[in-house]
Amino acid sequence: MIRVTLLSLAVLLPAPAFAQDLAITHAEAWTMSGAGKISDATVLVHDGRIVSVTPSGAVPAGATVIDAGGRMVTPGLMNAATQLGLVETGSADETNDKSSSNTTLGASFDIQYALNANSVLLPVARADGLTRAVSYPAAAGTAPFMGQAATIHLTETGDILERPQAAMYVQIGSATLSAAGGSRSAQWQLLRNALIEAGRYKPGQPDQPISRLDAEALQKVLKGQLLVIVTQRESDIRQTIALAKDFKLRVAVMGADEAWRCADALAAARIPVILDPMDNLPISFDQIGARLDNAAILGKAGVQMAFYASGNTIYLSYDAGEAMREVAGLAVANGLPYEDALAAMTRNPAAIFGLNDHYGTLAKDQEADLVIWDGDPLEPGTYPWKVFVLGHEASLETRQTLLRDRYAKPSALPPVYQK
Repeated sequence: MIRVTLLSLAVLLPAPAFAQDLAITHAEAWTMSGAGKISDATVLVHDGRIVSVTPSGAVPAGATVIDAGGRMVTPGLMNAATQLGLVETGSADETNDKSSSNTTLGASFDIQYALNANSVLLPVARADGLTRAVSYPAAAGTAPFMGQAATIHLTETGDILERPQAAMYVQIGSATLSAAGGSRSAQWQLLRNALIEAGRYKPGQPDQPISRLDAEALQKVLKGQLLVIVTQRESDIRQTIALAKDFKLRVAVMGADEAWRCADALAAARIPVILDPMDNLPISFDQIGARLDNAAILGKAGVQMAFYASGNTIYLSYDAGEAMREVAGLAVANGLPYEDALAAMTRNPAAIFGLNDHYGTLAKDQEADLVIWDGDPLEPGTYPWKVFVLGHEASLETRQTLLRDRYAKPSALPPVYQK
């Protein structure tokens, strides 16, 4: 009897949660899924997740309606290599947590504990269409290991850490030769030996050549955690392919300026590449073969790619969204199909770092991280018209816009003298 009464009351109550419904209408939706591009699309969102993306779809009663007016809508972008939340000002050591040079932490160095959700650089990235990113460690004194990265979610409040220990990073090449005795052979031998010793490690036994923390970290790699090898030269990329085969590892290559020289081998080994398409000048002898159509050649071979922009590390934390969009445009200008460039900033990084079960496409049940653009997102002069994170419209206000608004209006006295 009580159950019947409760069910009757439930029927009489108003329908719940309509206030959380969102409908974006008249959109050019780039779904990044098998549905392709949908013109005059209606994107329905409920409780922070996408319900449907349909041409001229009906809008539920009570939903908040945003008329996109034919503007382009994409998933929120993801930069596959940043130091957002780790580096605020590169020259100020107290704001720089990207590496550990004076400890015994090597493979086990984990950046998740240093992430700063109040970084003023996060709103800048979000206002430029970035809703997710990888934050990764820099090279340390424990070559070739850099440590463990995390994926972050650029929400406006709360913890930005999404997936800790999303991947382990090592660096191979001339930039870290001195820390490994001056030879690439030493770098590869140290890495291979560490993996072997981690496999043999037994807790509690004396005289083991590897620390407990590093052994536990490397054992995760042996069990399937992504290993990202930061390297440029063709010979080192081919060593990466061999390492993945010998140890049956899940590996990605980052940097990879000479990856085009072994594109077919990377595709055959199903090894994704994280690259900066702007890298076309040899900063070191590792990059003699750098060229602007690197991404186009890799894409034609079938290599899965994700993008980032470095600018000699400047764009790893500053303008991480705008810079990435610009280099994606350069990749298209040099032969990469347009949709492949968008995929390298949405679907592909989500898949590489294991987020594709809830992010990366405009598909049913995916989290509603959405961007409505005021033009072509691959043009540097284009910016988001609106950004949604989990279905909620995010503020586009940044420290820079606040400063602009404060000083844009002329006054008789500087603001500091005004009450």
